[in-house]
Amino acid sequence: YGYCMADQHPPPYPLTFTPALRDYIWGGRNLETLYGRNLPPGRTAESWEISGHPTAPTAVDAGPLAGQTLPDLLAAYGADLVGTRAGWALERGKFPLLIKLLDPEKRLSVQVHPPDDYALIHENGELGKTEMWYVLHARPGAQLILGLRPSVTPEVFRQAIADNSLEACLHHLPVKAGDAVFVPSGTLHAILEGVLIAEIQQNSDTTYRVYDWGRLGADGRPRALHVDKAMAVTDFRRVEPGTYQPVLVASEEGVARYEITRSDYFVVERVTLPAGMAYAGRTEGETLEIWGTVDGESDLTWAGGAVSLPTVRFCLVPARLGNFAVRALQPTTMLRVYLP
Repeated sequence: YGYCMADQHPPPYPLTFTPALRDYIWGGRNLETLYGRNLPPGRTAESWEISGHPTAPTAVDAGPLAGQTLPDLLAAYGADLVGTRAGWALERGKFPLLIKLLDPEKRLSVQVHPPDDYALIHENGELGKTEMWYVLHARPGAQLILGLRPSVTPEVFRQAIADNSLEACLHHLPVKAGDAVFVPSGTLHAILEGVLIAEIQQNSDTTYRVYDWGRLGADGRPRALHVDKAMAVTDFRRVEPGTYQPVLVASEEGVARYEITRSDYFVVERVTLPAGMAYAGRTEGETLEIWGTVDGESDLTWAGGAVSLPTVRFCLVPARLGNFAVRALQPTTMLRVYLP
């Protein structure tokens, strides 16, 4: 492994986690009906697949580290887990990313996330939130809200919130399965009903809600809005953005890699593998990798074993692992995430 750590910790290995489920009012049961996930009764809005956030940290589900939470692992392994490129996160004692599945049976509120500098001052040291969405499944005609329509000024925007006429200011973006959507901090957005999303984001849970479609929360009262904070961080230059246009990175023996988001916080690739073909990877200390199957079935193997990755399963490959391979058991599409 090229690994040097005190003897009390086993060497880090590719990690899968028990998801942390969130039952917000807009959730559904599509993770069960589409992917066979075993869900508790009621709504499951979000499944936090790999989380070091204190709200809902995930615990390892297999191997010598089973039961350990991601914050515990970060404290034990540091850069050996996340990589030297995660210096900014290590300084704050935070795992750099958060991986979620979202199932909106009803639409989410219209919201915006702050950048780091604003969040650190106004949210008790919390990080900002840049994110990306990969559309796993979409009903015909499905749309998202992303950014603003032309000529929406801060004054027009604030008045529209007051008048309950904000919808006229919002850019609706049609989407289909396989689309990638980049949502940098400051982008007004809403995930609407009829889509299932894999979300890769900064490790943050800071959301400023500006419009909630007139609905009531579980307590029978309107949910709180955060208009002043949203106004302070909304980027009014984000006018009618589109989906992220994939960029071919490499294609070899049928294994094709497309970059589908690049930001200061993460790079996401879509990797397609024919049945029986494998991608050979290696981590040498600079960055972790997260691999998730979004269509098909694969396994991830390394010197110490193998982990099965059925559809919508994610695996954290430590930054100091060495060689590993991802092999498709049938025609498979995967997401590969790493730190830039």
